Amino acid sequence: EFATLSHRWGAGEPSLREIEGKSIYNLSGTDGQAKLQKFCILALRRDFQWAWSDTCCIDKDSSAELQQAIGSMFCWYRWSSLTIVHLSDVSNAGSLASSVWFTRGWTLQELLASPTVLFYTYDWSLYTKSDAVDHKADPTLLGELQNATGIAKEHLTNFRPGMDDARSRLHWASGRHTTRPEDIAYSLFGIFQVHLPIIYGETAQNALGRLLAEVISRSGDVSVLDW
Repeated sequence: EFATLSHRWGAGEPSLREIEGKSIYNLSGTDGQAKLQKFCILALRRDFQWAWSDTCCIDKDSSAELQQAIGSMFCWYRWSSLTIVHLSDVSNAGSLASSVWFTRGWTLQELLASPTVLFYTYDWSLYTKSDAVDHKADPTLLGELQNATGIAKEHLTNFRPGMDDARSRLHWASGRHTTRPEDIAYSLFGIFQVHLPIIYGETAQNALGRLLAEVISRSGDVSVLDW
């Protein structure tokens, strides 16, 4: 069993090379390293011996591993026993929906794939100070998630990747953004359960075109062209 981290990338996120062979708890100097430490401590307090973060658990210097990792990203979150979501821009009295986390491309599949989720505010306090073990099982918080994402509760709690209602799935991502433009397409591969080449350097339009062509080919739903 392992826990995963879902977050908005910030300054000084540690890479695999920077932590390899070192103790996480001896690192210092960047906000990203401090965040990794907080995440690992929190996972340990919840009795997890293993924790996975997309910042340092992927060898981004290897194009083959990066391709495999992006293709497997949905599975990492689906197989995790707990996803810890850090909302660095939400205060203890703030609203979950105000976070930029809900505008990022990759966090959509992280939310949908994760069976169990807990949200933490900027200082790593549990959101709403509840004693919940899964915020997706909390009716009030589930309503907040539905309002923030526009995604029906049944998809938030029991999402199945594939081609069903493909246009709605694209619509969920329509207001989201990624740092690298082509990632807006790559971040949807797991949601649609497609396996296509990752070609960094192509345009976002080309990446989305390849994705839409695959969706139409497999689903027969041409309405996705109007998402």
